[in-house]
Amino acid sequence: MDEEYDVIVLGTGLTECILSGIMSVNGKKVLHMDRNPYYGGESSSITPLEELYKRFQLLEGPPESMGRGRDWNVDLIPKFLMANGQLVKMLLYTEVTRYLDFKVVEGSFVYKGGKIYKVPSTETEALASNLMGMFEKRRFRKFLVFVANFDENDPKTFEGVDPQSTSMREVYRKFDLGQDVIDFTGHALALYRTDDYLDQPCLETINRIKLYSESLARYGKSPYLYPLYGLGELPQGFARLSAIYGGTYMLNKPVDDIIIPQNQVNRKSDIYVCMISYAHNVAAQGKYIAIASTTVETADPEKEVEPALELLEPIDQKFVAISDLYEPIDDGSESQVFCSCSYDATTHFETTCNDIKDIYKRMAGSAFDFENMKRKQNDVFGEADQ
Repeated sequence: MDEEYDVIVLGTGLTECILSGIMSVNGKKVLHMDRNPYYGGESSSITPLEELYKRFQLLEGPPESMGRGRDWNVDLIPKFLMANGQLVKMLLYTEVTRYLDFKVVEGSFVYKGGKIYKVPSTETEALASNLMGMFEKRRFRKFLVFVANFDENDPKTFEGVDPQSTSMREVYRKFDLGQDVIDFTGHALALYRTDDYLDQPCLETINRIKLYSESLARYGKSPYLYPLYGLGELPQGFARLSAIYGGTYMLNKPVDDIIIPQNQVNRKSDIYVCMISYAHNVAAQGKYIAIASTTVETADPEKEVEPALELLEPIDQKFVAISDLYEPIDDGSESQVFCSCSYDATTHFETTCNDIKDIYKRMAGSAFDFENMKRKQNDVFGEADQ
């Protein structure tokens, strides 16, 4: 083990593995360490199933009805990839896709009035949706056309809206959209967790809805992708990229000094439900894994997700975990210690990618550029571009 490195990364979560990969590709000498004997940290997938039972101190282990333990890969966080989002771009630019296989998630759904509805995000789906009455469908269709045509660099597409000063609440009012439509637009399309966005400038919300629609357009069924064998494959893919460029890895090394809109269930924060199955190589045949998550608001977190659990009955086995949310209080400019944020309760990795870009800027002293992620013509250890 060398004594000096340009970058030392602690923890093998997805954020840390992506940064390690980028820094290695850019010629930095990287040491990457984790106190756990596996990759992924909070973004790992637990396998076999017996290990998950041990993690939650269920000493009796899984029953035979759960099938073979090695058929299970259970994620510790519930996330999908937006098909046209930043993480997919990072995977493509670094060619980490050569190590992974993905499957399109079957659909995106929203809870309203005790029922589940598919989220409409195209003109055709909006006109066919049972979420809205006939006249509201027409208004929502006009809204989607406005969003699709909107270009922040072309004032001709603004239709009287100032993207920097007009609030999203005013935009909804302009198209005369009702509260139910506002709920699923803000929470199931723009993927906000609370209603705080309503009184903020509309540009970010419009771009979020465009991202959802563009992601949906790539594969048709839903805007989400999921890696076969679980999310734990993602940090391992980027760790392999770092190793190819000379990064040094040390595991087991301790270091010393569904979306349910909140208005539907009288909450401030949404409840998300992600469901995956045998089709994604994460469960035994005929079995499903559903992860319900939200931001804790009371002293009884388990009760907070009951509206989601009721939709999932019957449940063979339930595991309950509470994760603290951490944010750095120091930007690292003086200490040169750069801390990542915890994973939030959103269904996707866009906020994680924003954190990666922010850390990169503070570490490298220059803005994040996807071009810097491209693999070189000749990889270390002889892997050359084909």
